[in-house]
Amino acid sequence: MPPTTPRQGLLAAGNFIVDHVKLIDAWPSQDALVSILSEESANGGGPYNLTKNLSRLFRDPEAAAFPLAAAGLVGDDADGRWILDDCAAHGIDTTHLRLSENAPTSYTDVMTVASTGRRTFFHQRGANALFDENGVDFAGVTARIFYLGYLLLLDALDAKRPDGQTGATILLRRATAAGLTTVLDLVSEESGRFREVLAPALPEADVLLTNEFEASRLSGVDLESFTPETARAAAAAILELGVRRLVVIHAPAGAVALERGGSTHTSGSVRVPEEEIKGALGAGDAFAAGFLHGFHESKTLGDCLRLGACVAASCLRHPTPSGGIPPLRECVALGERWGFRDF
Repeated sequence: MPPTTPRQGLLAAGNFIVDHVKLIDAWPSQDALVSILSEESANGGGPYNLTKNLSRLFRDPEAAAFPLAAAGLVGDDADGRWILDDCAAHGIDTTHLRLSENAPTSYTDVMTVASTGRRTFFHQRGANALFDENGVDFAGVTARIFYLGYLLLLDALDAKRPDGQTGATILLRRATAAGLTTVLDLVSEESGRFREVLAPALPEADVLLTNEFEASRLSGVDLESFTPETARAAAAAILELGVRRLVVIHAPAGAVALERGGSTHTSGSVRVPEEEIKGALGAGDAFAAGFLHGFHESKTLGDCLRLGACVAASCLRHPTPSGGIPPLRECVALGERWGFRDF
């Protein structure tokens, strides 16, 4: 767990995106038409979703609140100003979230099928592609945790330098040198770049957060049957790639955390009633918010996984990434009311 230090808070860097979420009545075949039932704009991208979710958890007066800060690039446009205003409204420090005149704010068209909650994403990389290893000045940063996500969607950080390092490698190393615990998050991209892009950065990450799709791609372990045993095998293979302390793999059935010393921790997911599910957009980031809240507060890893499961369950009740996130106590109450899957 994180050492007890005077450091407090979380600095989240990487993708800041406006999600244009459209609820559709079915997924169309090629050349066919379906109806859009509703649409709204919402926060998107790991660091944006994470910090906003944490701010919503902090509305519980009994939840330990800590400082939240954002780092990245947005365009000098309406979407960029919308992000900055939204962060300010949620108490997120935007000192390191800067305007770019060279690219528009990144956005994603998110198509969510009403009957299933399944999502498909059409992404414009925009200003996020320009965010590089010089995008954060760690002088004066007093946060305990530095979160970086999503690799594979951050062009400048994904790119290799002549010496074989990526921009992410350098940025994570700088965060470590400044005294922060580094947390790395990925995206479920359909490509063969997983090891090529990620391998140089993994040894600079204290913690890796990943879902079963990403973990399978990275480890080579088949996780179609996601069990504690298969997940542990995948996590062990990823630790062999250099992650310093901890690999966490989450999936619809549950989650596994494997420490470098060999200790394994598991939690089943919450049994969310089918009629409560409005969408799965941002569920992984909601899990990260619950997990990292516990991690920051030095909870046991089992408790961290359980908090992640509860916050992820609350996320499913709304089609946007953060609209369903209540104060922390209410998230925990949902888990207790609906129960957890055996895992």
